[in-house]
Amino acid sequence: MIRRYFQGVSEIARVHAPGRVNLIGDHTDYTGGLVFPMAIDRGTTLTYTRGGDSIVLTSDDAEGTVEVGVPIVGAPDLVEPQWGAFVAAMAEQLGTTEGLRGHVVSDIPAGAGLSSSAALECAIGLALGFDGSPLELAEAAQRAEHRATGVPTGIMDQLSIAAGQQGHATLIDCHRLEVTPHPIPDDLEIVVRFVAHRTLVGSAYADRVAECVRAEQEIGPLRLATIADVDRIADETVRRRARHVVTENARVTEFANALQAGDYDAAGKLMTAGHDSLRDDFETSTPQMDTAVATAGALPGVFGARMTGGGFGGCIVTIGRRGAVTDGWVVAPSAGARRVD
Repeated sequence: MIRRYFQGVSEIARVHAPGRVNLIGDHTDYTGGLVFPMAIDRGTTLTYTRGGDSIVLTSDDAEGTVEVGVPIVGAPDLVEPQWGAFVAAMAEQLGTTEGLRGHVVSDIPAGAGLSSSAALECAIGLALGFDGSPLELAEAAQRAEHRATGVPTGIMDQLSIAAGQQGHATLIDCHRLEVTPHPIPDDLEIVVRFVAHRTLVGSAYADRVAECVRAEQEIGPLRLATIADVDRIADETVRRRARHVVTENARVTEFANALQAGDYDAAGKLMTAGHDSLRDDFETSTPQMDTAVATAGALPGVFGARMTGGGFGGCIVTIGRRGAVTDGWVVAPSAGARRVD
């Protein structure tokens, strides 16, 4: 397919952006909290040639041809097909004036909660000539996500993809925007299993962001808050949302320390506790996700399981001994978004 698409073209380039799985630390990034994601060895590859006054893209995995003129005029979220909105929004953020023609191949299922849109944004950014730091790429991609979807997501997805390191997960402080690599032990196997399709557009994600804002208006930044602070919040729902964020930030630090110490049992229990908090306090899980987590967590050799990503469906992730989980994708920590030509 790619050879036929570029037949007769000599100057072909290629970029790749990985997906990501979050091991712990969900719904903490947009309050400046801590997250612990890992770029994975599944991702989006864009093969392209530069030139012209428009961006023209096809994909093995999505219908339709994206064709937008540059510089971008009008609202990116109105571009059709729908995946073209991420392309146009990224081009808008970079002020692109030179087009490209390309083909996208991805083995990150859309709607799985593995950051397929962030991977596309980062890949498009590199293909359009972005030449800044991983943080700057992530910030541009986050702005593009907001423009394309209207969903007020945090920076975890884009920054973990832009700054990923081979063999490592990343502890990210989303307030300081600091990334600390943590090696993933060779004797630990990470498995992701798709459970149910989801989209954050039209979900209660924005409601959760707004509830955290309400909590911070009452007690200050959640990244600095204590449980005693949380207990002062009058509204029960807002109090539970804040309790998840505060306890999840603590779990991220404890998880990183447990992994570094080789205490997989403790790390697994923290993952499971994080899922319970997402289910009970943050209410972003579903009965289907809860069943999948409980089933996977009960398997011999599995240390912990949880849903991963924004919630309302998507994937679960487990850590365990090699071969403990046979249903799903074994994923390995990958390098971040990069040119491969």
